[in-house]
Amino acid sequence: MKKIVLIIALLSPLFTYAQKNKKKGPSTYDLVIGTYTTGKSKGIAVYRFYAESGRLAYLSQIDGVVNPSFLTLSKNNKFIYSVNELPKGEVSSFSFEPKTGKMALINKQPSEGADPCYIAVDKAQKNIFVANYSSGTVAVMPLGKNGSIGKATQTLHDDGHGPNKGRQESAHAHMSVLTPDEKYLLYNDLGTDKVNILRYRASGKTPLTPANPAFVSVTPGDGPRHIDFSPDNKHVYLITEMGSNVHVFDYDNGKLTPKQTITLLADGFKGQTAGAAIHISPDGHFLYASNRLETNEIIVYAINQETGALTFVQRQTSYGKNPRDFAIDPTGKFMVVANQNSDSIFVFRIDNTTGKLSPTGIQLEIGNPVCLKFTPAE
Repeated sequence: MKKIVLIIALLSPLFTYAQKNKKKGPSTYDLVIGTYTTGKSKGIAVYRFYAESGRLAYLSQIDGVVNPSFLTLSKNNKFIYSVNELPKGEVSSFSFEPKTGKMALINKQPSEGADPCYIAVDKAQKNIFVANYSSGTVAVMPLGKNGSIGKATQTLHDDGHGPNKGRQESAHAHMSVLTPDEKYLLYNDLGTDKVNILRYRASGKTPLTPANPAFVSVTPGDGPRHIDFSPDNKHVYLITEMGSNVHVFDYDNGKLTPKQTITLLADGFKGQTAGAAIHISPDGHFLYASNRLETNEIIVYAINQETGALTFVQRQTSYGKNPRDFAIDPTGKFMVVANQNSDSIFVFRIDNTTGKLSPTGIQLEIGNPVCLKFTPAE
């Protein structure tokens, strides 16, 4: 017994030293902001975000980038890829310096469709995936080692339509995102009420091929928009734009099994709405969704850790018009909300126990913010 006590006494200082010198995560991040350039904005902006306080400080902006309404960053943090949402769509590549926030244009390519609205990149930085809304196409485009974008190697299109003649006259691809293991690509089609499922092989001549089953359908007229995966990858959550619902699916190796549908709307609400963004807290305990038009709010749900099912928690005003996107900082302490039609960004504090949001009083004025991405500043 004395020997055990002695060993513990000898090891204790080493343990304390290790804990004190344990590498901590970054306390500062870059917030990269995509915008529409039809108003006050000129392109993409970068702000420094301080995770201890929620404060934001301007770093840089790159002008002359038309409608960078959605963007993504490479895994090595050296490149930014952006759509240029235009009738003759384009995608742009930029070099990125996280310490300073500086960006420089590398090149552009046609997006192989009209009005590109979503872009994703694989971890190996071999391909980007672009969803073109108006033409309903998804394009696969190769990447060079210098971050440049090559011409599309594959373009996909889904035929069909939905019951809403004004919004669903044809296919409208709204999101193209890889599954966490990157074996599959899911793309949501607002026009056909489908989530399409494709097998992804980065080195193949045709990187994307239909999975089996090749899609899952939602309620006709719901209009699938964006999805997010639970941290354990067992569940997929889909927000619909036109129906203002969240659909919960069990997920297993490319297969989506419907489990629950829950509304974004308050009881008795009859006004105009449009579901927008959906994100899960880093700890996987809460789901957040934004709703627009006559609602302009963030809705909070608790996630059942056993089943993945959702339970309503809170309805929080966004303090602006059209909360097109929001982002949760990597520490899970704060949420930043982009109000497209009121040229504003607001910072909210997250209660990690309840999931509830509360305003911090921190805000920015920036023209038509529509996409927010956090990335380490170092």
